[in-house]
Amino acid sequence: MSLALVRSRALDGLDAPEVTVEVHLANGLPAFSLVGLPDTEVREARDRVRAALQTSQFEFPQRRITVNLAPADLPKEGGRFDLAIAVGILVASGQVAGRLLDGLEFCGELSLNGELRAVRGVLAVALAAGRARRSLVVATANAPEAALARTATVLPAASLCAVAAHLNGHTPLPPTVLDNPAAAATACAPDLADVRGQLQARRALEVAAAGAHSLLLFGPPGTGKSMLAQRLPGLLPPMLEHEALETAAVCSLEGSFDASRWAQRPFRSPHHSASAAALVGGGATPRPGEISLAHNGVLYLDELPEFDRRVLESLREPLETGHISVSRARRRAEFPARFQLVAAMNPCPCGYAGHPRKPCRCTPEQVARYRGKLSGPLLDRIDLVVEVPVLAHEELATAVPAPSSADVRARVVQARAQQMERQGDVNARLDSRGVERFCLPDAAGAALLQQAMNRLDLSARAYHRILRVARTLADMAGAAQPGAAHVAEAIQYRRSLDGR
Repeated sequence: MSLALVRSRALDGLDAPEVTVEVHLANGLPAFSLVGLPDTEVREARDRVRAALQTSQFEFPQRRITVNLAPADLPKEGGRFDLAIAVGILVASGQVAGRLLDGLEFCGELSLNGELRAVRGVLAVALAAGRARRSLVVATANAPEAALARTATVLPAASLCAVAAHLNGHTPLPPTVLDNPAAAATACAPDLADVRGQLQARRALEVAAAGAHSLLLFGPPGTGKSMLAQRLPGLLPPMLEHEALETAAVCSLEGSFDASRWAQRPFRSPHHSASAAALVGGGATPRPGEISLAHNGVLYLDELPEFDRRVLESLREPLETGHISVSRARRRAEFPARFQLVAAMNPCPCGYAGHPRKPCRCTPEQVARYRGKLSGPLLDRIDLVVEVPVLAHEELATAVPAPSSADVRARVVQARAQQMERQGDVNARLDSRGVERFCLPDAAGAALLQQAMNRLDLSARAYHRILRVARTLADMAGAAQPGAAHVAEAIQYRRSLDGR
């Protein structure tokens, strides 16, 4: 027949909308037209497909070839449609049987010698193909990633010839089976036992892990702020399968998926020169940013005041909502961004304000300007603010070793289990109704909180965040209701950078 319909998929954020590749062969002068809103990479598929067919010993039809990528109003990008276009030409020209096409989808880039190359975003494509109850043909290099979508049947192929042999019924492609992907996760995070001293900071790190709270560490250089932050992923509970799939799908969109890190909490630490697009996502074709690559993990911002103020302000919405919408002139995409923010900063530009032995060289105006780079609304969204002071050499030498990450993680898992059983989510993500229902303290705690609200002039957002942290402290202590001690500790974590 002179018409073939082959199914593939585009990428739109984490969605993978279906694309029907319609190939028509007509009489007339030889030509190859590609329509359906393709970008430059897709239009270049004409040359790749022609060369791949010829080097694979297939006949390239000397007819008028029209390839339509439907729907026409959906932008298409990348080389993922090469395989579907080549299969459509082979089926339309009668060189390959088309009876199996209804149950298959194709995703892969062709090299000039007919081999299949991996493409990004194949995990999102596999999840969508599984929902549509179709098998997915991908490059062999993409098979382990695509097989993580347990609902999809993944057929890996090394070349166009292997795909043609499968369609003709000569050599069926064996499906990829991933027995236990969770077994690939290994505990490689640094151990909290390496940290000496800093009891308050270690306590705050455990509280942050138990309730998924945001954390700001401030203190002079070399006191262990980065060391503490790098150990937070090792304190977090294991990822659930749907969390691991979401995180892996985002990494797949960026092309940075690593099967060896399956089900491990991501830890992203962008440089302070990062732009807003790099941090929250963007580009002409929207791509996920650092906050989405840290989904279900930790985003660590070192030297927080050195970030551009507009970049930091872009974090305010995703910190509240857990997702980010990237809008451009022709495209709009939404990415998940449920990350745990950990930030670190020095107390002043030179870093030694309040240091017991090194004098600070900054003027009060410079210190105020430095700290003023952090807006009130942003600081109001950070649950825990903790000072990491300088330790004396004697304290470092004689400090009792800290509990290991495994010990702390066991307590965190227990506290999180209580939260999931009680309210179905972690304390940091409770809405106002959830706070009123699950986090209200006893009479003594309520009186103490009222005094703090009046004396410190705290906002309504700060009121709710104090209650969430107090609820986490009560869970860690096994208390049914936050008491005055839990509220007092939660208020202490709301301290401002000037120590009031």
